[in-house]
Amino acid sequence: MKKRSVAGKLMAVMLTAAMTVSMTACGDSPAETLQSESSITQDTAEESTESSVSEDTQEDTSAEEDTEEQEFDFAAYEELSTEIYQEQMGEFYDIYMAAKETDTVSERYALMAVAEAKLMESAVMLPTTTVGGRYAISRVAPYTVDYVLWGSDYNRYHQALICTEPILAEHRAEMKEKWTELKGTGTYEDWAKEYLQEKGYTLKDSYLFVYTDDPTTWDVLSSSLAVDCEPLVNTYDGLLEYDTEGILQPALAEEYSVSEDGLVYTFKLREGVAWVDSQGRKVADVVADDFVAGMQHMMDAEGGLEYLVEGVIANASQYINGEITDFSQVGVRAVDTYTLEYTLEAPCSYFTTMLGYSIFAPMSRSYYQSMGGKFGEEYDPTAPDYEYGLDFNSIAYCGPYLVTNATEKNTILFKANESYWNKDNINLQSITWLYNDGSDVTRSYNDMKAGIVDGVNLNSSTLTMAMEDGWFDQYAYISNTDATSYMVYYNLNRSAFANSNDASALVSAQTQEDAARTNAALSNVHFRRAISFALDRGSYNAQSVGEELKNNSLRNSYTPWNFVSLEEDVTIEINGTPTTFEAGTFYGIIMQAQIDADGVPIKVYDPEADGGSGSGDGYDGWYNVENAVAELEIAIEELAAEGVVIDETNPIQLDLPYPSNSEVYVNKVNVYKQSLEEALGGKVIVNLISSPDYDGWYDAGYYTTYGYEQNYDLYDLSGWIPDYGDPCSYLDTMLPDYAGYMTRCFGIF
Repeated sequence: MKKRSVAGKLMAVMLTAAMTVSMTACGDSPAETLQSESSITQDTAEESTESSVSEDTQEDTSAEEDTEEQEFDFAAYEELSTEIYQEQMGEFYDIYMAAKETDTVSERYALMAVAEAKLMESAVMLPTTTVGGRYAISRVAPYTVDYVLWGSDYNRYHQALICTEPILAEHRAEMKEKWTELKGTGTYEDWAKEYLQEKGYTLKDSYLFVYTDDPTTWDVLSSSLAVDCEPLVNTYDGLLEYDTEGILQPALAEEYSVSEDGLVYTFKLREGVAWVDSQGRKVADVVADDFVAGMQHMMDAEGGLEYLVEGVIANASQYINGEITDFSQVGVRAVDTYTLEYTLEAPCSYFTTMLGYSIFAPMSRSYYQSMGGKFGEEYDPTAPDYEYGLDFNSIAYCGPYLVTNATEKNTILFKANESYWNKDNINLQSITWLYNDGSDVTRSYNDMKAGIVDGVNLNSSTLTMAMEDGWFDQYAYISNTDATSYMVYYNLNRSAFANSNDASALVSAQTQEDAARTNAALSNVHFRRAISFALDRGSYNAQSVGEELKNNSLRNSYTPWNFVSLEEDVTIEINGTPTTFEAGTFYGIIMQAQIDADGVPIKVYDPEADGGSGSGDGYDGWYNVENAVAELEIAIEELAAEGVVIDETNPIQLDLPYPSNSEVYVNKVNVYKQSLEEALGGKVIVNLISSPDYDGWYDAGYYTTYGYEQNYDLYDLSGWIPDYGDPCSYLDTMLPDYAGYMTRCFGIF
């Protein structure tokens, strides 16, 4: 697998704490989100306010202070990372690799479910919630944004229908029911317009909503972060795009064909599409070579998602690894001006579902070069003349919107592109993103009422306000859940005890001895299960969504239980016993079969959930104090044999960073602390490490690149959204050797 280039960065790097606090070479490994779209952060803007959290005081001699800085031994770090991964996630990896070698899609799904069962049993991370399942009020008509569970298209807003007044809950329910009826007919949008007008609503051509973090780059091909992909997807079109009914439609490609062997995809591009600058001035025509340029730049930039095309597009791995330097050998080429061809390594059943993601975005080769951009071995984003993607004025646009203003922590303004090939069929002429730092828990609700923003999720404070002013009864609805999976990540090999970019930020109070004991504990699977079973996830989630809906958005696995189902009957072995699963069996049911066979008390699928219909969401399949205590007793016995004593006078200390400017997160981490400490009888202590704002919290893990930079023992900031319609969009993030985007969250690679 590819290993990212680390030469320039790691030769001079000095770890915040250069020691390795591993007492045993064991551990388990989970993952992180900026949406598969990739990794994404929890949205707390509408739920936050100034507050503080009491922190445990400890000895003054910290792990960070006691350790002399020394040059980082990267070879030793890699060796230890590999050892930890194999010890903790080796069983998952072996089964997952075998799944990828199967002959049929259904057999692959079944074995991937078994592999994920092993991942859940390893408890290297704890699933928490998904997006949605909470009360909201909105002017946005349901299902009028591109509908898909993966990739980037669900952030395309050009078809959204926005009313001048909030939509009544009863009308929204009728529209959702009609969408289910009309899905796949291509008629829902027209029906929705007529319905809203008949009900007396007035549609507007602008959309106003909240954002909580600025883009880190304006070059969508160089990033894996949701904060970059979400705004920029509105500035370009892909080959194919999902419509509001979830159907792939032609976009820049008018048609495509697939060779009989399934290896060659040929796309015919529409002619006459223009690239323009931020002021709308034409700079080039969109041609097939722009997709070649985009793919090469994405691989050169190594923004974190290039692994998605490894093993999919012919010779992609070899180019990324540096085994070949001639990009013409990679399986993407312009046959002629408007004909694009992809050659795959092997038939890929989900290839077209990948095309709506940012890694397949086109890039004007000529414009990129005019901004100092180069390709291959000459690529150097630090060069003095390199300006591409530094701001919204340094990219070219071929999508429905141009960015005309972007003021940091204030506003991002999108204006309709007058040169857009499909400009007559978009519903919005402007989109305005308004920054909210989360310090005022009621701001978004008040802004929504005033028409400053067009929708809001209700938190415990604003839910009360909405009930008192009558808006709840009129407009509130429960939002749909999606494929996003948030996790708590456990650091199996902690090396940083302050933020790597600021040694004064989020400094741990643990001593070296504390840190070594913590690392030994987190390297024990029974200890990780104990802290996983000890968290009352419902109470934790209630701080965001309220007591009534606290279970609605709970998720019990990494890949959603119903993300895929078997296309045909499949027989696989469950612990040596041939077991047949019928066509139509959901992924989570197979996961649960393996977990049950292994005797681990986790419920990723419950046939009695959802009123007896069965579900993997909407209930707490992990929290159980009795199970937590039982697992901790096993861990205490095993760790005692290694010389690590755990009792009420010698507790394990776990650092959990949080933003103190968010009232919601202040409440959540206090629930976390109370839940673990009470369930485990004071034998585990959660240290709440305060950041005064979101920036320090993000820098503790979300904005880091490598495992050794993760400054936490527990981290609950981010999650994952799939990039395409296959379980490997989740599970590939857990691969070793820098191939998995989220594996770094465990402190390795």
